[in-house]
Amino acid sequence: MARSDPELSRICTHLWSIDENRLAPGADYEINLQGGTKRYWKRDQASEPLFTFVSREALEKKTYRTFIALLDNYEKETKVPETVTPQEERENWAFLNAIVETKVMKEAHKYLVSKGKTDSNEDRFKRHLYKIWFQLYRRTRDTKVSDSSGFEHVFVGETRASSGGRPNAVLGFHNWIQFYLQEKAGNVDYRGYLMNREPEGPHSRFLTIQFSWKCENKPEGSTFIGTSPEFEVALYTIIYLLGNHGDNHVQVDQYRVNIKCYHHGGNMGTSFPIELD
Repeated sequence: MARSDPELSRICTHLWSIDENRLAPGADYEINLQGGTKRYWKRDQASEPLFTFVSREALEKKTYRTFIALLDNYEKETKVPETVTPQEERENWAFLNAIVETKVMKEAHKYLVSKGKTDSNEDRFKRHLYKIWFQLYRRTRDTKVSDSSGFEHVFVGETRASSGGRPNAVLGFHNWIQFYLQEKAGNVDYRGYLMNREPEGPHSRFLTIQFSWKCENKPEGSTFIGTSPEFEVALYTIIYLLGNHGDNHVQVDQYRVNIKCYHHGGNMGTSFPIELD
């Protein structure tokens, strides 16, 4: 069994502790877990939505508001070319400008500079973040179009056509805010939590779940709940820039998690948490 990296665990837990914009369970959000399921079960174990409520005021915080503005900027299907309009580019920069002013991102920046992984100049750091998260690339070799980005994959989600008449697969989609908004819009069907990961209840802050998105399936997906956009960007950026491909066993507050991270050339391919036993 891989052991947690003590130094990496310390910075991850520190970022968690200073995440001022993290939502409080019970006050800012509540979830309805309903039934447990397993990865390949077809039966829907949850007749009601996952989220009972999320505070509207909390989602009006600047980093949330600028994050939400990005969620409709992408084509869902892979192999469909992405374009970035001038307005969308302004929205990308508005989000980065908002998050670099938070304690979480300032600490992440300082840590990465100490490791020689990014520039100490804030503007150059933001350009580095832009390249990692927003630069477009081809997700698969069998397409010639730029159809993806790190931000789209991790935070928004994508779909890929499956062969043999099977349903399309949901790729990425590891963010609770996107899940809540898509569920509220009627596009997501929560199908239950994975029973191999016993959740904490209606105030859970980490979940492994099964769901469908516009009738396309995600048999297993894991996500933090209530964390701010800047916390997740900071966490995944650190893992990415440290060059830690694949498994990264760390302690984040009370949670033992494996932060999976894969590069796609010089960009973020994917990053997401898996809770460890």
